[in-house]
Amino acid sequence: MNSLDAGGHRLEYKWLRPRGPRAQSDAIPVLVFLHEGLGSVALWKEFPQLVVGATGCPALVYSRYGYGKSDRLMQPRAVDYLHTEALEALPELLDALSIRDPILIGHSDGASISIIYAGSGRWRVRGLVLMAPHVFVEDAAVASIAKAKAAFEATDLAARMGRHHDDVVGAFRGWNDIWLHPDFRAWNIESYLSGITAPVLVIQGEDDQYGTMAQIEAVERQVGGPVQTVILTSCAHSPHVDRTQDTLAAIRAFVDLARA
Repeated sequence: MNSLDAGGHRLEYKWLRPRGPRAQSDAIPVLVFLHEGLGSVALWKEFPQLVVGATGCPALVYSRYGYGKSDRLMQPRAVDYLHTEALEALPELLDALSIRDPILIGHSDGASISIIYAGSGRWRVRGLVLMAPHVFVEDAAVASIAKAKAAFEATDLAARMGRHHDDVVGAFRGWNDIWLHPDFRAWNIESYLSGITAPVLVIQGEDDQYGTMAQIEAVERQVGGPVQTVILTSCAHSPHVDRTQDTLAAIRAFVDLARA
């Protein structure tokens, strides 16, 4: 596993390279995977490699500050922590690796970071894949995050997460504490949606315990570019886990259009 400095912290990252005839094109975009609020390079498991194989595109997978094998979180997260990731750490990471005009594939918090990055209008993107995005805070999310806190304290969740994070307590508390903080209830990134002019693919599970269709409707209504939405039945907050093949097919079709 490689690492580099971005946003003032050492971050782990991993390159995935395509093989075969679909990889032989000058128009190939780089796919950049942005994990959820408790994710990491390892927690994506085999899904990024499946996307690379299906699309023929190279991919960058990395763990944000406080996650995986990246630097451990040294202080509580602030309300604007997703803005910091989108406007400081991600641009530095992409610049250091000479990635231009990527397709961002974000899940949950990673999708929100993708929205802020693209919607700021400061950098080009070829497209956005937003899985279970958050653009504002809902009661459903707060209730589910509170349940996650209880599970972390009373079950083997910490032990299971510990296989994927060097500092499992820091990774969990950094995410959980700020989302449950009263000041975070006012968090809202809808103002960035109109600044997105690149094509967007939204993938949402009907049974998402962290967000309702109001999130998707806000994206559809306010994004400045074309939006395609895929709603999956029998699917909760992680479409790439619950409905892997359908999610993979949707991403492949979207990337094919983006690289045409």
